[in-house]
Amino acid sequence: MRRPLVFGIFQYVGPNGTIGSSWLDPRDTSSEFMNLDYWTTLARKLEDARIDLLFLADSHGFPALDGELLPAAVREGRQIPHGDPLPVVSALAATTSRLGFILTMSTTAELPGNLARRLATLDHLSAGRIAWNVVTGSSGETAAALLGKPLIPHDLRYDMADDFLDVCFGLWEGSWEDGALVRDKAAGVFADPAKVHMVRHHGPHFWSEGVLTMPPSPQRTPLLVQAGTSRRGVEFAGRNAEVVFVAGGDPEQVKRNIAAIRAAAVAAGREPDAIRVLIGSMFITAPSSEQAQAKYERMLALSSVEGAAAVFAGNTGVDLLRFELDSPLPLDLSTEQGLSNLQRYMGTPDKPGPTVREILETFRTGGINGSVLVGDPEEVAEQTASFAEYTDADGFLVQPNVNPESYDDFIELLLPALRRRGLAQEDYAPGTLRERLFGQGQARLPESHRGSAFRTAGLRAAAATVA
Repeated sequence: MRRPLVFGIFQYVGPNGTIGSSWLDPRDTSSEFMNLDYWTTLARKLEDARIDLLFLADSHGFPALDGELLPAAVREGRQIPHGDPLPVVSALAATTSRLGFILTMSTTAELPGNLARRLATLDHLSAGRIAWNVVTGSSGETAAALLGKPLIPHDLRYDMADDFLDVCFGLWEGSWEDGALVRDKAAGVFADPAKVHMVRHHGPHFWSEGVLTMPPSPQRTPLLVQAGTSRRGVEFAGRNAEVVFVAGGDPEQVKRNIAAIRAAAVAAGREPDAIRVLIGSMFITAPSSEQAQAKYERMLALSSVEGAAAVFAGNTGVDLLRFELDSPLPLDLSTEQGLSNLQRYMGTPDKPGPTVREILETFRTGGINGSVLVGDPEEVAEQTASFAEYTDADGFLVQPNVNPESYDDFIELLLPALRRRGLAQEDYAPGTLRERLFGQGQARLPESHRGSAFRTAGLRAAAATVA
């Protein structure tokens, strides 16, 4: 029997779910996202239900084309406004004790030393519940312009991210040996200088000389998460990621994407199950199938083609509305922004892709990230089990629609059906977030992960002794 699936909640720090303008629904409260009580209430609800983690997506960018805001996005609240996840998680870590948190932070918007220290601090304050969703850029053109930087080509961003991580690994894994923090008042020794080391990195894209000013946190390196199924993105995941978030949709395509990710891990000298793969999906359920379908139809009534096109353009830089609606996208179309989301809809000379009209409808009804499972609790639990089994997924990121109704339905109706099948955890396992996903005693990066090579000789010897 397979282990229980991982269930995380996917949220932007903003209004709306992932499909349509759900803030317009009278039952939706997401327009209150600027109120801290909105977030603390949600976090406590998720922890009481034993949900594994809360994934907070982010981007410095916004829906725009040719340097101008897309009016539909602003009017409908689609990916604008949205806030920074890090201050939110700082507050939520204080109001919970078991819920895991994934923060999205960009390697093109941040500096490695700053990011490493902030995440180490959060990992301490949360007792090892922090994960970093490593993004190289989202809504890349507008983000770059906002930050006063040029738009970096897609594959080069991943090359830079590898180098960025090298700096972070050196700081997290190599600065402090175990036992360096003494705190001996009688001897007047706070830390042992012989066990605290300068890190000197001179890479192709980043250089850094210094020490992580925070002692090692419970996980040292936070759990590493990545999203994206472009060729270069999959290669990056195989080398670095411990959790990968993939878009849902066509089960055949999802299955191929997951197989490619596991193959990339093997190519990097890791085991295929060294990566937990989570599928983005929306779960719409109610006591009866008819009631669930009514909720689905209500959601679609608040989802416009113009809003879907604006979100797609903001993510990929491609304006679907400028193409012939009843023809596929041009085969030579490419982008330096959200390449994975464009490639999902591209055809080949032998197999044409969907028409632009079909892409827009798919995006309008399914959103940027996934599948929509609709039905009564038993029906949706069966759909969930079948999807995971067929695709070899390890779990799901639950996409919101109406908040808090979507989460209340998931917790009160669907979770019991999933637990009866052994598909959802009954309680939290002890330990850090990494241990909860990979097993007790695995609080830190495994030796098979390339980040372990950045440990000092003393740390490597200690790790080998434990193993």
